[in-house]
Amino acid sequence: MTGDIIAKIKSGYNQFTNAEKQVASYITSNVQDVLFMSITDLADACGVGDTTVFRFCKSLGLKGYQEFKMKLSLSISDGKEEMDQYTGNNIEADDSVLDIAKKVLATNIKALEETYSLINEENIDKAIEMFYEAKKVYFFGVGSSMLTAMKATNKFLRIENKVYCVEDSHMQAMMAATMTQDDLAIFISYSGATKDTIHVAKLAKDAGAKIACITRFNKSHLTVYADVVLLTGANEGPLQGGSTSSEISMLYLIDVLYTEYYKRYFEKCSKNNAKTTGSISEKLY
Repeated sequence: MTGDIIAKIKSGYNQFTNAEKQVASYITSNVQDVLFMSITDLADACGVGDTTVFRFCKSLGLKGYQEFKMKLSLSISDGKEEMDQYTGNNIEADDSVLDIAKKVLATNIKALEETYSLINEENIDKAIEMFYEAKKVYFFGVGSSMLTAMKATNKFLRIENKVYCVEDSHMQAMMAATMTQDDLAIFISYSGATKDTIHVAKLAKDAGAKIACITRFNKSHLTVYADVVLLTGANEGPLQGGSTSSEISMLYLIDVLYTEYYKRYFEKCSKNNAKTTGSISEKLY
C-alpha cells in the first residue's frame, strides 16, 4: 500500500534516536491502541516526553501527530476494515439499513455508558460551583466542537443570562484575553490538541479566568490549563473527526451539568426559563 507508515517505521528504525526507538517499538506492537491515544497518552506509555513523539512524527516526514494517526489508520485499513474505520462499529457491505441502525445505536449507547462510568461527582460539583460564581461564562470550541459549544450556550441561555459563545477564532482570542478572575471559560475539544483552542485557553488562563474542559483525554495540551476536566467515553478514530458518538457524549455531559445546575438553583432557573420560553412563544404556531 502506498504510504504504509508501519513499513516506513520498521525500515527506518535504526535511524531513530534511542527515545524515538521506544516510540517506534511501542507503536508497531500496539497499532490498534495507538489509533485512539492522544500524544500525551502515547508519550506516557513509551516513557518519553510529548516532544519526543512529535520529533518522531517529523522524522517520518509528517507535519505532526494527527497526520501520523491518519497515516497509521490508512496503513491498516483495506476493504472491510476500511469501512470499519469509517463507522467505528464493524459495518459490513451487505448490511441492511436495520443492521446499520442497530450497530450505530450500539456504538452510541456504548459511548454514553462509558461516559457515565467516567463521571467524577467532585468534578461535576466543582464545575457547577464555578459556573454559578462566575460573572460571565464563555463556551469555546473549533469545528464540530464549536457546534457543541453553540448547543451548550443555547441550552444554558434559557436559564442564565451570562453565557456567551462566538464562532470566529480571532474573536475567541480577543474575548479570552479580556476575561477576568470572575469569569469561567468552558472548552469543548475531543482531542484536546486543537491549536486554536489551546491558544485561547492559554490566553484565558493568563487573564486569570477559571477553566473547565470537556474532552476525551485526561492529559493533553488543553487540560494543562484546566481547573476541572470532564471526560467523555467515545472513541473517535483519526478518520472519524466529528463523529456523532463523541458529540452525543459531550452533549450528555452538558445535559448533566444543566440538569444539576437547574436543580440546585431551581428558583432562579425556573423564573428565567419561564421568561425565555415566553419570549419565543410568539414565534411558534
